[in-house]
Amino acid sequence: MMRTPEGLTLVLDVLPATFPWVRCLTAHDVREFSVELVESLRAATDLDNAAVAQLITEWKHTAEIHADPELRAALLTDAGEDFGPVPEPGAAA
Repeated sequence: MMRTPEGLTLVLDVLPATFPWVRCLTAHDVREFSVELVESLRAATDLDNAAVAQLITEWKHTAEIHADPELRAALLTDAGEDFGPVPEPGAAA
């Protein structure tokens, strides 16, 4: 279905009804999400839907960032300071 322009248009039309939060994404991100979702659904087996659920969760969090102007600005702002590598959990600081 995604291999044709009509199929992609259909998926893009259905996404906002299925995932209302996609309205907070840019047009580019909606298209990218739809392609990744279809690819993940193709690759998923009946026993391994965790990858699809993870993909949806990650894109929903991206939409949350776009929806919150303060959070989006904070993530796009260059903090200007690198605090170096993060130590392994349990390692002495």
